[in-house]
Amino acid sequence: MPDRQRGRWRDQGRIGLAIEKTQADAPIPAPEKPEREPSLVIDIAIVEDDPLVREDLANLLAEHKELRCTGRFASGEEALAAIPQRPPRVVLMDINLTGMTGIECTRRLKEQLPDLLIIMLTIFDDAERVFAALRAGASGYLVKRSVPTELIAAIRQVVEGGSPMSPHIARRVVECFRTQRPEPDETDTLTDRERELLALLARGKHYKEIADHLGISTDTVRSHIRRIYRKLQVHSRTEATVKFLSRQQS
Repeated sequence: MPDRQRGRWRDQGRIGLAIEKTQADAPIPAPEKPEREPSLVIDIAIVEDDPLVREDLANLLAEHKELRCTGRFASGEEALAAIPQRPPRVVLMDINLTGMTGIECTRRLKEQLPDLLIIMLTIFDDAERVFAALRAGASGYLVKRSVPTELIAAIRQVVEGGSPMSPHIARRVVECFRTQRPEPDETDTLTDRERELLALLARGKHYKEIADHLGISTDTVRSHIRRIYRKLQVHSRTEATVKFLSRQQS
């Protein structure tokens, strides 16, 4: 495979990915014990209909030992048939797939795999698509012109309980909520502890940090989060956080 110079970008619809040039290592004696894999390997599936972008994403993941590509799918239909059979931890989902859209694929996958973490990758940054993706259960939303380091950071962040989002996308979300007409406030149904936990979540705290702050276990944090999701009628941390913050500002 020809080397690609780092920093070269593909225009709209192809994420800027690059691979550093490497030189073959000199032969070394075989180790006495096989090298162990990292203690935490994140399995990732790619759903992207552009074969070049799909290849670039896989090559980027291969540069990081803690990330492992377990599947590449050219359509939402292929992903929906295969991913439930061998669920990864994270899915990188193109929003504008041929046939079934990425948003519809996300919704159907989340129905079968509620704990699946899905990051939308797209050239679109309009509020309508953002909210449709979040309502479908997406955990993050990045534009394809994001740099490779941002994508890798987003994968790590979403696994740690975060909700990665390109900065200007986050601004659009907040602006959209500010212009919407008031609706019944589901946050009124939250307990004081759930409000406290949600406030920490909105500040970007990870589950372990919340657990340490409140003096509870991470399992208890997850139980609270599930109850909060049900009460707020949301499917992701991002939706819960945005809804909470919009009510705080109103």
